[in-house]
Amino acid sequence: MADKLMKKKLPIGIDDFCKIRTEEFYYVDKTAMIRDLLNAWGEVNLFTRPRRFGKSLNMSMLKAFLEIGCDSTLFEGLEISRETQLCEKYMGKFPVISISLKSVDGSDYESARADLCSEIGREALRFNFLLESKGLTETEKGMYKKLVNVDPEHPDYFKMSDDVIKGSLSVLSGFLQKHFGKKVIILIDEYDVPLAKASEGNYYPQMVKLIRGMFDKALKSNESLYFAVLTGCLRVAKESIFTGLNNPQIFSISNVGFDEYFGFTDAEVKGLLEYYGCMDRYEAVRNWYDGYQFGDTDVYCPWDVINYCTELRLNSHAMPKAYWSNTSGNDAVRRLIEKSGNEQTKSEIEALVAGETISKEIHEDLTYNQIYDTIDNIWSVLFATGYLTQRGMADEDIYQLAIPNKEIRKIFTRQITAYFNSMVRKNSKRFEEFCDALKTGNAEKTEKLLTSYLYDSITVRDSSVQKDKKEILYHGLMIGILANVDNWKAKTNADSGDGYCDVKVEIDRESIGMIMEFKYADNARLAEGCKDAMAQIERMDYTRELKLQGYRTIYKYGIACFKKKCKVVCEKENYVLEEL
Repeated sequence: MADKLMKKKLPIGIDDFCKIRTEEFYYVDKTAMIRDLLNAWGEVNLFTRPRRFGKSLNMSMLKAFLEIGCDSTLFEGLEISRETQLCEKYMGKFPVISISLKSVDGSDYESARADLCSEIGREALRFNFLLESKGLTETEKGMYKKLVNVDPEHPDYFKMSDDVIKGSLSVLSGFLQKHFGKKVIILIDEYDVPLAKASEGNYYPQMVKLIRGMFDKALKSNESLYFAVLTGCLRVAKESIFTGLNNPQIFSISNVGFDEYFGFTDAEVKGLLEYYGCMDRYEAVRNWYDGYQFGDTDVYCPWDVINYCTELRLNSHAMPKAYWSNTSGNDAVRRLIEKSGNEQTKSEIEALVAGETISKEIHEDLTYNQIYDTIDNIWSVLFATGYLTQRGMADEDIYQLAIPNKEIRKIFTRQITAYFNSMVRKNSKRFEEFCDALKTGNAEKTEKLLTSYLYDSITVRDSSVQKDKKEILYHGLMIGILANVDNWKAKTNADSGDGYCDVKVEIDRESIGMIMEFKYADNARLAEGCKDAMAQIERMDYTRELKLQGYRTIYKYGIACFKKKCKVVCEKENYVLEEL
């Protein structure tokens, strides 16, 4: 343990390249991206990747390398340092404007607009030497002051008109070119966050107009621009904010170019695990956090790997957790589940959760105010944001989609369960009939209604799992239904008799107890499955605890399931405590 803690720190939530390199944090070398970008850049370059895959850190790395005043020691020993000619030509040679729009997330237009002003203002303040620059006229210095005009009523905010916001990056780059005599590089991280938040907050048209105006001036008609790099989650349709922009060079998750620079490769993960002495957890890391395919490269989610490795340093027995999924509301998955009313979509979701692939046409050009309008758009969003990934190469726009790993599969199963529970509560008549059938021992009606629930639900199945694991899925469904009953105590894998029964139900007020044993009936041999279930209840004496607790009526249920079919048998026993 002491040896592990003496190692370099892991950079959880740190996307500042300079801080990572100067404060002894572990760094996975992605500097070859600089070489590839400078050898193949277009005037405007857009990289789209899911959240937490290293976009911001790579942008910080680009700024640290390109900006005038660069500290070359930050790159010593890294791959880019081998490119001596390229370093001589580009390292520390350019003025760089770098903004991140990830914090432009106000719940209404005015607060989001204020966030945008502050981001622009803080970046402009980095160049306050322009007020003393001999290359700028007094008029131009006055224009610069409008970019750093702090709101006197709110000292943490900057005050700008719409025209100043729209022209801000263009004006600032023009001043920097005059001062340094060199064209400017513009870096815009998380460019689409304001649009996503605007769509959620119902002020999308206003925000689109503002962002479009700023991008148009900064990226299209800006003679001071050398080149620009943008990052985001979605490739927003050109007509939304890139109107008139001359063919931005786009590197999405489906492109082969730059595919290894966002996320960790298998070799990089092995190197990290070996460094921290955690190679014994390699298979767990691979099963939980690997499986994303960018271009033709297989990658892991770096956020997950770093967080799990941090826990392993403190506890070598730590189990994998869902780190990435807990940083978002997972709305895209929820929206898909909610639109699963038709059998086609339902069967596709079931296939994905079972580890299979489905074929879908993917549209990478989207607008945020339409992403949830159709089921086809939702499939595209799930692909772009990392909830689904491709397998193999696409046939034009047709992709073979799959859930990447265990973590994402858990997101789907949680959302499926939540949606099913909400559907149970909505149909109160069926719910009440089901509960009444259970507590009166009506096996025929219980079977009929449970079958209807199975057909309405999205079955979380997996053809590769063991039989007993499949049974867990069905008694988990039962627990999900019964969790909505007031005054019923339903437990799964409850201690009872000589073992653990699948489901135990206690209804104290009516002195009714239930024992349920589920069997997965291979080849639909349902009657045989029920017989086996009832025999197990007797053999393991599962009713003993209910008897000792004084329940007068006890129902023993044998339930056999196969896919969306089931059979239910029930036996009733009456007990009086004195008889024991």
